[in-house]
Amino acid sequence: MEVSSLSKTLILLGLLLATHTNLALVQGYQGGGGGTRVGFYKSTCPGVESIVQSAVESAVQANPTIAPGLLRMFFHDCFINGCDASILINGPSTEKSAGPNAFLRGFEVIDAAKSKLEKACPGVVSCSDILALAARDSVVLTGGHSWKVPLGRRDGLVSRGSDTANLPAFNDSISVQIKKFADKGLDIQDLVTLVGGHTIGTAACAVFSYRLYNFNNTNRPDPDINPSFLPQLRALCPNGGNALRRVALDTGSVNSFGGSFYANLKYGRGVIESDAKLWSDPTTQRFVQRFLGYRGRHGLIFDVEFGRAMVKMGNVEVKNGKRGEIRRVCTAIN
Repeated sequence: MEVSSLSKTLILLGLLLATHTNLALVQGYQGGGGGTRVGFYKSTCPGVESIVQSAVESAVQANPTIAPGLLRMFFHDCFINGCDASILINGPSTEKSAGPNAFLRGFEVIDAAKSKLEKACPGVVSCSDILALAARDSVVLTGGHSWKVPLGRRDGLVSRGSDTANLPAFNDSISVQIKKFADKGLDIQDLVTLVGGHTIGTAACAVFSYRLYNFNNTNRPDPDINPSFLPQLRALCPNGGNALRRVALDTGSVNSFGGSFYANLKYGRGVIESDAKLWSDPTTQRFVQRFLGYRGRHGLIFDVEFGRAMVKMGNVEVKNGKRGEIRRVCTAIN
């Protein structure tokens, strides 16, 4: 059957649209949109990525908990005054010493990478770029897909522990989570995608045990917890037990990066309250369904979307040009 001229036109338009969409995705990965770009150190420090990767790989092989620690560190850094390595600065009233960052780990990995980079290309690579690369490498080393990291950030000059009050919290409602992400230019899909980083790592019993025994002063557990999952959590975190004991955020996937986190949410196996609400609230549930490939929903591929969202988050309030500095050591302002 001969194709009509109208059909040919529609087919051509469809091909042009697909090409434009693919080009936009590639450009989105190549340039961060915040003054950063892939290949920023191509002529000034060409070995930067291999040096950071080597430091992260050695650390994760020795201690797998370093991987989720570095990923969380980048997230926490970007949410406070932008991705500027302010979380790395030592001091009694800095972000690093504040309560929400008390359980972060991997600071020594950033310091090790910086030390090597200062020998290879002194005064060139920022601590904030090292952290962005280390977060990506942590995902790859635990089985996730890689992505190109736009670089060119400069390091911040301010670090206040009081600013950590703006971090997303373990008991935030969905509306509060949405607002905190929106304040950083991140939408609901970004929220659901980035929280999927909880597919690796653990939480202390202190962060969620209230859900197991006396949720909202009801003397009952959180109804979002699957009754068949409750005994497992109670065995790990008995009432009045060790509040510092660590429990996998994604049951069965503590050291393996993948989309199983969303399946656990669907079946009422979310460990912390803010994660569990991603399924119980319809505003975010529709995105969880897309990651799970629900029929009738346009599917999302977690590995692809996570890289995209990390690039977007990595350009939150970036300092470049004459703003900020390139620290000589990551733990102190020059």
